[in-house]
Amino acid sequence: MGFHTFDIDRADALEDESRYRHLSAEELLAVLRPHPEMTVADLGSGTGFYTDDVAPHVGHLYAVDVQEAMHDIYREKGFPETVETVVADVASLPFDDGALDAAFSTMTYHEFAGEASLAELSRVLRPGGRFVVVDWTATGAGTAGPPTDERYSVGEAASALENAGFSVDRAESRTETFLCVASV
Repeated sequence: MGFHTFDIDRADALEDESRYRHLSAEELLAVLRPHPEMTVADLGSGTGFYTDDVAPHVGHLYAVDVQEAMHDIYREKGFPETVETVVADVASLPFDDGALDAAFSTMTYHEFAGEASLAELSRVLRPGGRFVVVDWTATGAGTAGPPTDERYSVGEAASALENAGFSVDRAESRTETFLCVASV
């Protein structure tokens, strides 16, 4: 699967509230289980659509994206004071070992999935830290999101996480997406 990023010229689509049909803010919060002392990272944060849902519930949230232009759009929109933008690839995160209590990825796992990224994520999560993934499934129709040949199935994602030392607590397939909740 090839690496790609979301087209910055289509960034306004990342603010479309119909995205909640794939993952509601309430469901994300329920599986992430945030609290005010947590330090969390949104991997592939884009324009901060889901970042904004989590930020009020944590002490510090890193909005991580490989495209500075996405952060520029997020800055124009305005973001909560608990948010700090970080330009980085998931395979090379600028955090200390065990610096994060949790991380989440919404519709971006297919953009960074790989051994190096999962090993890096395992490094920066504290022992017991959670990783929540909701992404487009390879078994979906492909009417939204990336082409199906650029996606992973829930089984592939769960296996990759287990191979990287994660314990998969929940893995479920949906119509167009999958959900994995794992911990280190």
